[in-house]
Order: sequence, then structure tokens, then C-alpha cells
Amino acid sequence: MKISKNGIIDFILITIGMIICGAATYFFMVPSNLAIASVSGVAILIGKFVPMSKAMLILILNLILLVISWFFVGREFTIKSIYPSVGLPVVMMIIGHFTPNYHGVMNDQFLDMICYLFLCDLGIALMVVRNASSGGLDVLYKMANKYLHIDFGVATSVIGLFISAPAIFIYDPKTGVLSILGTYVTGIIIDHYVFGMTTKLKVCILSKKNDEICEYIINELHSGVTRYEASGGFTGDKFDEINVIVNRNEYAKLMKHLREVDPDAFATVTNIHDVMYRPKRIVKQRASK
Repeated sequence: MKISKNGIIDFILITIGMIICGAATYFFMVPSNLAIASVSGVAILIGKFVPMSKAMLILILNLILLVISWFFVGREFTIKSIYPSVGLPVVMMIIGHFTPNYHGVMNDQFLDMICYLFLCDLGIALMVVRNASSGGLDVLYKMANKYLHIDFGVATSVIGLFISAPAIFIYDPKTGVLSILGTYVTGIIIDHYVFGMTTKLKVCILSKKNDEICEYIINELHSGVTRYEASGGFTGDKFDEINVIVNRNEYAKLMKHLREVDPDAFATVTNIHDVMYRPKRIVKQRASK
């Protein structure tokens, strides 16, 4: 099977993002016992009572979540989550092999939290920009949204609080408060960058491959699309303009497809703060006829 150039770029950026997240967890989060909303945070709490390395605990927890994801979230999401879910603890194990006696360099929990959030956000951004999931608690956020219809931001805050708050009693009040603060910041970041909040994007596309692009939007994104007849002000040439409204996740997929199908396409993007439309399932039914 031939591997595309974009596929190689995806793999490289996802790997770099995963390594950054793993290093941030090992060097800053674990030494300060920061139970920030993540599988790593859960492992830090459990590690207080279980004589096992944090990396191994993270790996076990991630494998359990992958099994749950397979049955309750979906195969596509699970498959995309396997590499970072398994890779992150492996990165920590490799780093730990070369720095077995590492106990932190900052010696300040607040600075450790800042460094962790900065690096981890960078790693997550690299993975998300290539339409990959960071795995871990994303499974629980997805389940809360799918079955309880809870917004991702709310799910992140509630689940994160259940993880961070016990650190007050398991470790000390300062550790607990910093864990809760870190969870709050992480929730904002996940809500905005990973799940896109409720903001949608209007994408206007001018391309010579209109039919292929429209087919992709309808059949792959399961979204409606509008075509307008337009003409160039300078040349007077007539052509179709494609208009589609998507969320941030769909936008990443659309732009990736657009670069593959027509690198010379012209596209503009506008933030849409409110949309009144029929449920997307109706669009799916129409597209399948």
C-alpha cells in the first residue's frame, strides 16, 4: 500500500506531539504529583497506593479506556486513539530508563504546572492539527457527550474535578488546588482546540474540482453544501462557489482533503457564532438516497 506524503507528515507531527506530551508529563507533572484532569492525573493518585511506575499505570488505564471506547464510542475514534494512548506511556518509560533518579528540576509546583500546561498544549495542538485524538480521558468526554448530551467543556470540568479534588486529601491542599487550577485551564484548552466549543466555521471554496469536493462534504462529512454561480471581476470567467458550514473537527478534515484534491484551490474561512438548521441526521438521510 502506497503511503501518501500527507500520511507521513501526519505520522511525524503526531509522534512529535506525543513525545512532547510524554516528556511534559514525566518531567513536570509527575514530580509535583499534579493530578490534572488526565489519565496521568488518575495514575498519580493511584500511584500513591500502588507500587508501580506511573508510566505503567498510565498504559494500563489507557488500554482499559481503549476497550471501553471500542464498544461505546466507535471504532474509528478508537483506532485513531491507539497510537498516542500507547505511545505516551512508552515515551515516559524510555525517558525513565535514561533518567531513573529524576525528581524534578524546578522544585516549585506552580512552575511545574505552567511548564506542563505549555508543553502539553503544544503537543496536543500538533496532534489535533493533523486530526488525531490524544486518547485518554477523551473517551469519557465523548461518552458523556454521546449518551448524556453534555457539552465537552462541561464534561471536562466535571470529570476533571472528580480527578483533581481528591489530591487535596491524598497529598496536600496546595497540590490539590494547583491540580484543580490546571484542570480548569486544560478544560478551556480542550474545549477550544480539541472539540471546538460550539463555534462553527463557514468555508467558501473556489476550485476546479467542485464535484469531488461536494461529494466529499456530503458523503464523508455528512454535511450540507451550497453552490453559487459566481464570476471573476477581472476575467469575467464564470464558476461555482462552494459554501459549507462545519465544526472545527470537520474543518480540519475538509482542508486536508482540499489540499490533496486541489492544492491551487482558494478558500476563505469565517467564524459563525450561531446557526439555525435542521438536525444533521436529516442531511445524512438525503445524502444516502
